[in-house]
Amino acid sequence: MKIIDLLSVDAMIMDLQATKKSDAIKEMVNKLYEAGRINDKATFEAGIVAREEQTSTGLGDGIAMPHSKNGAVVKPTVLFAKSSKGVDYESLDGQPTFLFFMIAAPEGANDTHLQALAGLSRLLLNPDLIDQLKGATKPKQVISLFDEAQKKYDEEHNEMTEAKASPERPFVVAVTACPTGIAHTYMAEDALKNKAKEMNIDIKVETNGSEGVKHHLTKEDIENAVGVIVAADKNVEMARFEGKHLVNRPVSDGIKKSEELIDLALSEKAPVYHHSGGSDASEESGTGSIGSQIYKHLMNGISHMLPFVIGGGIIIALSFLVDQTMGVPHSELSKLGSYHPFAAQLNTIGGAAFGFMLPVLAGFIASSISDRPGLVVGFAAGALANAGGAGFLGALLGGFIAGYVVEFLRKMLKGLPKSLDGIKTILFYPLLGVLITGAIMLVVNVPMAAINTGLNNFLNGLSGGNAALLGALLGGMMAIDLGGPINKAAYVFGTGTLAATVATGGSPMMAAVMAGGMVPPLAIAIATILFKDKFSQKDKDAGLTNVVMGFSFITEGAIPFAASDPLKMIPSFVVGSALAGALVGGTGIKLMAPHGGIFVIMLVNKPILYLLFILIGSFVSALVLGFLKKKVVE
Repeated sequence: MKIIDLLSVDAMIMDLQATKKSDAIKEMVNKLYEAGRINDKATFEAGIVAREEQTSTGLGDGIAMPHSKNGAVVKPTVLFAKSSKGVDYESLDGQPTFLFFMIAAPEGANDTHLQALAGLSRLLLNPDLIDQLKGATKPKQVISLFDEAQKKYDEEHNEMTEAKASPERPFVVAVTACPTGIAHTYMAEDALKNKAKEMNIDIKVETNGSEGVKHHLTKEDIENAVGVIVAADKNVEMARFEGKHLVNRPVSDGIKKSEELIDLALSEKAPVYHHSGGSDASEESGTGSIGSQIYKHLMNGISHMLPFVIGGGIIIALSFLVDQTMGVPHSELSKLGSYHPFAAQLNTIGGAAFGFMLPVLAGFIASSISDRPGLVVGFAAGALANAGGAGFLGALLGGFIAGYVVEFLRKMLKGLPKSLDGIKTILFYPLLGVLITGAIMLVVNVPMAAINTGLNNFLNGLSGGNAALLGALLGGMMAIDLGGPINKAAYVFGTGTLAATVATGGSPMMAAVMAGGMVPPLAIAIATILFKDKFSQKDKDAGLTNVVMGFSFITEGAIPFAASDPLKMIPSFVVGSALAGALVGGTGIKLMAPHGGIFVIMLVNKPILYLLFILIGSFVSALVLGFLKKKVVE
């Protein structure tokens, strides 16, 4: 497949009207939707915006390549857009952008599609092609120009794939990577190769893109290289570069500052890289604040834990539902969920998965801190927290203890002979780590178990005004940053309460959290129907998709709207979400599943009332939004 197979005359804008970045994105996304290349504008736009938040895709020299690998994409496409006025796209060189290539790749994009998209990145390094595209006036001209450029590129670059060290010329190695792995990865690769050719230098470039790792650097390559260049915006394998002069820069520098990077690698003025023995992830992001590091480690544990909680929790909840449907004598209510044989089997299966919740949480927090050696120590800490009654909070603390114990052992054992390096990971770290962490956990479990019991008693004793107040707080937190740290904090708290209550009918706080998270996208959908004169046609179309997102508990569906007008949107969302959370908490509605939205409604003890409160919160948010928002003139 060639790049011209991904271009379409129906997905081109030859005179882009927008002059601001957000408007340009909306205009291009709308064109993709009109061309039938995406089926959900809000979801695709959210993906584009999320990529832009990492670093601008405005590459400079008047070019931008916004891109997203996204579930809303129906057919892989490259939208071409040309602006005569120029757009302030926050480009890396601070100059206006005139040419746009919006890449829409489906989540299941195969290697053929990804190779074609990577090919686009390489072609855009040709200044002649850029000049010709700026002068194009018709879509067919654009396709013809790319076809000619592709043929020329194929002729000139067939011999540049696998460079090897030679005694006649200096040799450097490089790794390029970007979060999406579609565009910048390959543009940086070609920029470095082209500049090395100009400078009469041999170079081998490993790409870490959506196709996986290509042109992998061998041990021999690294040993023979004068220096190493890492041009990456995501974690790459770093331990192999121990003792080499290494230049570590963003992927954009690989594109725009390729000569500077090669000069640094050759001059041996770049710092000598020393691998600490920790995870590459922690090393690459180690410059962040202590708070950001703790958040990253916590989220690593939570993200790995959630599938166990969701899968196991829902199956346990189904066992309750089976018993309730088939009937359980009042005298046997304590056996609810295990009274009938089928319910008991479901409970056993769900309990097996749910039982991994705390060990997995602690294990992957520790793994984020100290890589693979921390995993077994963290698992042990989580299991001890579970057995000792320390619960969710104990496992969370245990994960951090385990991770830092392993880091302490790394430093203590650093002076051992090199010949013992292999045995450290399989013997010393797990043996000493589990022993030390286990001893600490036996002590920590005593106060943490008391805190856990006190918290559970507090939650079980909540009713009326107190439960409503906590429900309002959690519901409101879900709407403040729509998937950000505050939203995640409320969700983690709700999940933690579920761990202690799933066997007794579920958690009111988990119910409040999910209700609060469902309100913002539903409020958008309602507002676009009730206040049609206050939304553009594009927003009204996107608003309808938020019905599905809202009922599916995908709070992020409201992000594009919040980003466009946060001062009006966010307060509106918070009011409705807090109200829904308060109503749910105050009436003691319980939820036995940590996710699922309307699809797990039968796992709520008062399903009709629960849906009613969510709709009340959504309508209140919509009305506040309609009051605050001004009329839109199309």
